[in-house]
Amino acid sequence: MTAEEVVNEGNSIPIEGEDITPKKDGGVLKLVKKEGTGTELPMTGDKVFVHYVGTLLDGTPFDSSRDRGEKFSFELGKGQVIKAWDIGVATMKIGEISQLVCKPEYAYGAAGSPPKIPPNATLVFQVELFEFRGEDITDGEDGGIIRRIITKGEGYTKPNEGASVEVFLEGRHDDQVFDERELKFEVGDGENLGLPPGVEKALQAMEQGEEALFTIKPKYGYGAAGSDKFNIPPGATLQYKIKLKAFEKAKESWEMNSIEKLEQSTIIKEKGTQYFKEGKYKQAAVQYKRIVSWLESESSLQGEEEEKAKALRLAAHLNLAMCYLKMHEPNLTLENCDKALELDTNNEKALFRRGEALVVMKEFDRARADFQQVTQLYPANKAAKSQIVVCQKHLKEQHEKDKRLYANMFQKFADRDAKKEVEHDKKPNGTMMEMGENGAQEQTAA
Repeated sequence: MTAEEVVNEGNSIPIEGEDITPKKDGGVLKLVKKEGTGTELPMTGDKVFVHYVGTLLDGTPFDSSRDRGEKFSFELGKGQVIKAWDIGVATMKIGEISQLVCKPEYAYGAAGSPPKIPPNATLVFQVELFEFRGEDITDGEDGGIIRRIITKGEGYTKPNEGASVEVFLEGRHDDQVFDERELKFEVGDGENLGLPPGVEKALQAMEQGEEALFTIKPKYGYGAAGSDKFNIPPGATLQYKIKLKAFEKAKESWEMNSIEKLEQSTIIKEKGTQYFKEGKYKQAAVQYKRIVSWLESESSLQGEEEEKAKALRLAAHLNLAMCYLKMHEPNLTLENCDKALELDTNNEKALFRRGEALVVMKEFDRARADFQQVTQLYPANKAAKSQIVVCQKHLKEQHEKDKRLYANMFQKFADRDAKKEVEHDKKPNGTMMEMGENGAQEQTAA
């Protein structure tokens, strides 16, 4: 049976089909008109693409995506459509066409949807499912982490950075399980446990009790390096089944008073420093960023407490700059050095680290200026003096390279002009030389 035959079966619509409501209250009856293919069904959160025709029980049409010539899409189980659709489409296979008879409590209820749908109306939909795909949970929706929910969680809150989580996870690559564990840890510490960044990103999108499948591309997995520990090759796409059993959110900035922010920032600073000493620069940076987020807009502190907050912010930016230097991210180093210098105009570490970042970026003039400022303010800083020598060496090399480049350019121009002169001299008075019959050169008019 074709989609058109299903849509145009006639105006008399019998109320029949299988009761597919969880309560078995007859609220949604499903009658399959055309079988779909495969065995896979869409999951909660999947984006589904359908065509539909909606009619009243007497056959009066009130809405049709087919008339508009454009498929309709929505995220399943998110309350974006009437309850009957969330229930009905979740039971369909690709290519399936089904009739859904929807009682008012699963459609538009006592209010209806004037002017086309009257109050307390039972509705009939002919729905064809074309496609479904998982939910992209990355910030830029780059397809790097795709979620498919097996069991929906409870509530609306989700773990944040620093939250304590209790999880069960199973990691697969090429259908082989490489990691299966129950874990308790703080979000941000996952790398210490051998977890790829995508797992922690996934956890921050989950609700308590949720179980879901995640497809994690290399960017959010083990990247170009792979993982020796789990025998994962470079550039591998991973699959994780994760159940978030329980979690306790870390306090957000707005949940703490000023004194709590200061106390927590001191604790977090020490935690970040420990990570840094262990060479775990990414985890250290996470801790220092929390200090910045808590204190940068705090305006209620005064006196000694204000000075303490300023010192913590300064330390956080300086330490972030050092972390980003280690992580080969000079632009972020530069940004944090500038922030530190806003707090302390002549800070030795900020000037020096900014100079180091500029060297990496090959901006030797600006780098030398920073190192020179350090030596003027802090004459005992031998490292800055050494860096000035390094910058001058690079600038000299660049100067010599430029001289050679320009010299070659000028020589090419000179050679070209000389060649033109020679060619011009071979054509006196606008004549050209030709060979005569006897082989001798003769002049003829051009």
